[in-house]
Amino acid sequence: MEREYTNVMEEIVVTWVQVLMSGIEYQTFCSCRKCKNDIITLSLNNLPNYYVTTEVGRKRIFGNLNTEENRKWINKRIINAIHGVGQYPKH
Repeated sequence: MEREYTNVMEEIVVTWVQVLMSGIEYQTFCSCRKCKNDIITLSLNNLPNYYVTTEVGRKRIFGNLNTEENRKWINKRIINAIHGVGQYPKH
């Protein structure tokens, strides 16, 4: 069955984890696939879901989330997840 819905928050988190983990601030953290997936899932468990079924809905939700306040709020949860996984890696 082809998936006909998407979680906009998941798209945002996956992208930002990739960007943050490639930055100089987090080079000392493990960036293996397991750790990145743990960071993503921990972040998503601390953020609300925003599921959509259309591209119009995706753009609308993305636009609503793309404010300075929301970016800081999401970023904070991702950074907390990076530090949490870095402190207690599961590999």
